[in-house]
Amino acid sequence: MFENILNQDAATRLKSDIEDSRLAPAMLFEGPPCSGKASSALELARVLSCENDASWNCSCAACARHRMLLHPDLLCLGSRSFGAEIAAASKVYGKDSRNAGAKTLFIRSIRKLLFRFSSVLWENDSKFSKISPLVISIEDGLDELEFSVSRAEFNADNFSKIITSVTKDAFKLESDWLYDSVPIDHIRRASWWSRLAPNGKAKLILIENADSINEAGRNSLLKLLEEPPPTVTLVLSSAKSKALNPTILSRLRPYRFNARSEEIEKDVIRRIFRIEDVSRNESLEPGETKNRNSLISVFLDSFLPVSNENLWSLAAFFAASAAYKAALLNKKQANAGKASSGANLPLELVQLGKYAAAVAEEAGLEKTRESKEVTAIILEKTSNFTARSFPRFTKSLLEIVSLSIKSSVEMRAPDFSVISFMDLWRNNIKETEKAVMTYNQSAALALERLFTGVSRAMAEL
Repeated sequence: MFENILNQDAATRLKSDIEDSRLAPAMLFEGPPCSGKASSALELARVLSCENDASWNCSCAACARHRMLLHPDLLCLGSRSFGAEIAAASKVYGKDSRNAGAKTLFIRSIRKLLFRFSSVLWENDSKFSKISPLVISIEDGLDELEFSVSRAEFNADNFSKIITSVTKDAFKLESDWLYDSVPIDHIRRASWWSRLAPNGKAKLILIENADSINEAGRNSLLKLLEEPPPTVTLVLSSAKSKALNPTILSRLRPYRFNARSEEIEKDVIRRIFRIEDVSRNESLEPGETKNRNSLISVFLDSFLPVSNENLWSLAAFFAASAAYKAALLNKKQANAGKASSGANLPLELVQLGKYAAAVAEEAGLEKTRESKEVTAIILEKTSNFTARSFPRFTKSLLEIVSLSIKSSVEMRAPDFSVISFMDLWRNNIKETEKAVMTYNQSAALALERLFTGVSRAMAEL
């Protein structure tokens, strides 16, 4: 058991606790992204349900269903990004249709997403009637894929079309319908589900990125943690455990997953994706993010339809254009007697314009003052932010502003204007993310409002 979790003491400790019958009813898997937290939880679910000795190669019915993420005693909640893993898995499987490991990898990547749209969680939700056709289409595609591969006369073109269709539907499902934080109704439905008798030996509920649960959801979760059913194991995962409610934390046994060395991460990629030549492509992670993201994260992101490199350039284009618009507004205000001098622009604004324009121009993007033109170009080059790329865009945007401010501060002692400048961007981006990710506002409208908002705010500093 846990042979698929490389170089993590937490997995060794989990195995020991299981063998010694000391496993806690509720646990916290804490650690950075791509450190094996979710994989360990899914393996734990298989081990607890196993009808034999829980060995790695067990062929019992329970283990077979867990490997394909089809076991009815497993429930997964929590917002996370699935697009990169799905894109990478589809690429690997598309190259080798007869490889059983590649097939399992692809199907699991899709079903990790589908778990978030389980009828258990969405029952009686009016939105599910709109979601279910897409879910059914994906499930039908997986069934069709199985039939296509098993046919005596294998049709490579048809196989490729099915892979593409399922992947496209999965991207749309994630982009259009995946929640930003766990709805309280889903916590309540999970609690209700936990009190039903298991189909097999034991149930497991996995809540990923549990720190994103809102206050109402936390209170509902706390009730479940206070009186967990004896047949249910709860696993919460988080990269920001300090953001969790202290009362919730006190009811969880922590297992720490550490960041792994690059050599170990290369080994993980080789084993899972069967790719021997693994190297860090620095162009995938512009700016300061080059040294912060794990190699696994960089590797997965390289398969996305919209790369981080492209998003970085587009974010720079947005920032440069907004700075240009702000400078024009500032000059207009000065001419109207509302500012001391149009030439007396805030240093932070000047530095942002220079820094962002240089990055954008390198990618062939010239700044403009028109919000609609900026938005149209960004939407076209991101295919309307396919594969949930909007939060990656706003992350890049905020980092570009931060990097430009660092160069500004180096030129003088930091003061209140620096804090104000950063805050106006941070607050406007936060509201934009909420509008798109939580309230499903169109990205076009949200970006235009963000452009107008930060341009006016910078002009008035």
